[in-house]
Amino acid sequence: MTEDSEVILFDGNHVKEFFESLAVLRWDDHRYYHHCRINQSLHLLSALCFVTAYALLFVDPAYAALLAWGVSMTSRQAGHFFFEPKGYDEVNQATHEHKEEIKVGYNLMRKVVLMGLWAASPLVVWFVPDLFGALPAWTTMSEFWHSVGLVWFAIGVGGLLFRVAQLVVIRDAKTAIAWAFKIITDPFHDIKMYHTAPLFLLRGQRIDPMDHVTDPSSRHA
Repeated sequence: MTEDSEVILFDGNHVKEFFESLAVLRWDDHRYYHHCRINQSLHLLSALCFVTAYALLFVDPAYAALLAWGVSMTSRQAGHFFFEPKGYDEVNQATHEHKEEIKVGYNLMRKVVLMGLWAASPLVVWFVPDLFGALPAWTTMSEFWHSVGLVWFAIGVGGLLFRVAQLVVIRDAKTAIAWAFKIITDPFHDIKMYHTAPLFLLRGQRIDPMDHVTDPSSRHA
């Protein structure tokens, strides 16, 4: 790497642009896809479990993936599929179809494919114990679930890298990297954003009025 390329790589403007892109992705994700307090609360549960799964990565990636997919992803996606409103978004003046079309990450259709792979993978491990030589053949249920965890870990990493590659092609590298960074750090950001959601839900507020969305001073919060 030349001296000039190092200067470009660590140029302050590039870093600033990266974090601005990240802020836009986070803000759009919140204002478009997290109106329901149930969804927000499930994201809080998901985030707490994801943070625990991150810690488990240092113990065993298989256990981390079992928690991440078995609790974090299922609760997170249940919020989007079953509780988030699918009608016209009055706050953002946008249809559900428009939001799905412009979504940078995994929209509901892409999530169906990803979750389908996740749900089908234990069956593959059950009927092909060594996964065509990729894993040691399991002989006990504990070994079976450990193998499933490793497959789920691979699906998670693969799903992330696949969408990054797509975004590089259809958008640009900056957007792709910013989205990947957003996904990885979402659990920490979700805890910050939605830690009060269960309290609002207990008070009977099912839908966040999103008053802060129309306040310019709250943009990219």
